[in-house]
Order: sequence, then C-alpha cells, then structure tokens
Amino acid sequence: MKASGVLGVNAPAAYGGWDAPAAVGREIAEILAGACCSTFFVQAQHHTAVRLLADGAHAARERRLRPLSDGTALAGVAFSHLRAFPELPVRATPLPGGGLRFDGRVPWYTGWGLNDVFLLGGATDGGEVVFAVAEPRAQPGLTPTRPLRMAALTGTRTVGLTLDGLTVPADAVVIRQPYEEWARADRPKNTNTNPAVLGVTRAALDLLDASGDDGAEETAGVLRGRLDAVRRAAYALADEVPAGECLTDRLAVKTRAYDLMRAATTAAVVAGGGRALGLSAPAQRLAREALFLLVQGQTADVRGAHLAALRD
Repeated sequence: MKASGVLGVNAPAAYGGWDAPAAVGREIAEILAGACCSTFFVQAQHHTAVRLLADGAHAARERRLRPLSDGTALAGVAFSHLRAFPELPVRATPLPGGGLRFDGRVPWYTGWGLNDVFLLGGATDGGEVVFAVAEPRAQPGLTPTRPLRMAALTGTRTVGLTLDGLTVPADAVVIRQPYEEWARADRPKNTNTNPAVLGVTRAALDLLDASGDDGAEETAGVLRGRLDAVRRAAYALADEVPAGECLTDRLAVKTRAYDLMRAATTAAVVAGGGRALGLSAPAQRLAREALFLLVQGQTADVRGAHLAALRD
C-alpha cells in the first residue's frame, strides 16, 4: 500500500500527495473493500489522519504530513469515542506549556503494529475537543489490550487502548476546538453512503455471476442495476449538495445501500451452497465483512434511520 501511492490520494500535492478528486478516492475505496475489507479499513484510517493534519497550520503538520502523504508512513486514528460526549471515555487535561495528558479507554484502535503514528482525540472537562499525534506503541501511559476477537476483519489488528497519563508535547497538538463546533462538522459525515458498502456489494455480485448456478446471472443482473442506481444517488448527494443538507435523503440512500449489500452477500452464499461456509470461501468472508460495514462509523442518527427502515 505504501509503495502504490494510494496513501497519498487525498493528501496535498505540496506535501507529496496526489490531491485527487473525491471520485478517485471513492473508486479506490470500492476496489479495496471488495478485494479485502481489512486492507480497506486500515488505509481508511490513514486518510482520516491526513485530512486532520492538513487542516490548519501547526508544527505537527510540517513534521508529519509529508511522510504520510508520500507513503513513507502509515497513520491510524482513535476518536470515535468523542461521539459519546458529554461522557468522557478519554479525558484530555491541558498541561503547562501547551501539552496534553490523556486518561481513559479507547475501545477500538485499528492498525496496532502496522501504523507508524496515530491521531488521538479526547475532550476536556471544559468541553473542548483536542487531537494530538502520538506513537502507537506500548509506553508509559499507553497500554494496548490483546487483539480483539471479532467476527470479521481480524486482519486489521484491532485492539483497545488503556490511557493512564499519556502525555504529548505542545508541538504534537493538532486540533483544539469547542465540542459543539467539532460535532457540527462531524455529524453529517456518517450520513453519506460508505463506498466500501458498494465495493463489497459489487464483489458479491461478481461471485454470483461466476457461480454458474441457474438463476444466479439473472439475480446478479437485477441487483447490479439497483447498485448502479444507489451509487448514482449517493455520489450525487455527496458531490452536488452542500454538507449538512438533505440529511434525510442521505440516510435513505445509505439504508438502501445496506439492504442491497445484504441481498448481494446473501445471494453469493446461497449460490455457493455448503461450500460457501468454508473459511477459505470468499462468499462467507464478504457476508461477514458486510456485518462490519453495517456498524462502521455508526452514529445514533444512522442507527435510528437504519432500524426504522428495517421496520418498513
């Protein structure tokens, strides 16, 4: 992945990246997710870190952004716990001189042992969101759990992190902003359809086409037509409608994409028969990866919309 240049797809050209259009990044995400969702997810964290570092002028940007943009280094992130605010799973305490101390528990961290750096998010007692660059290794104040046992994506090397006085210097701090300001920008992001959902769906339909079973090709053709329609609708909303608008429409398209992914991966398993349940069979792997994508980046709004759609 580092050698391919993919890690710099959304990185600024001035720092060695490609600064490619959003459509290019989405197509790469679809291809990677359909081939191996673990690989997709590890590199997806990297792109989030790059965007956070590229947004604003600070010492960490100048020191860290170029190796992340040119593929020399791989980054991870740990911040989804911020969405639990006003609970503080990870408490950030300002230190004299501008540094930070982090205490608490990160429930999920992807890429342990793979990443060179990571961006850690926390919130202060005063309601400020902070992000800082840290080293993803066992050290004073940071202890990883054993790799988490999951139903899918075990290749992501996901662990939990216990933070007990992890300190970072002032020049490692990337973001400081009021929680509501951060949340206003964060909330709409997960209403968009995840390209990985479309990629897994496409891979499942390719399996269905190749199965040779009676009716499989016809079923794949019908579902592929629906996939094309969902993709057009999802990406039109992402490209043509300002962020934060038409959230109900975005959620409706997102839940349609989930339904289609479930239908496609189920069809791939059905067409594969008993052989599809072998651990080496791609059909069952895609079905398990689909379960993961149902909850990746899930917020209360997304969960509510999805559950409501399942009642219809």
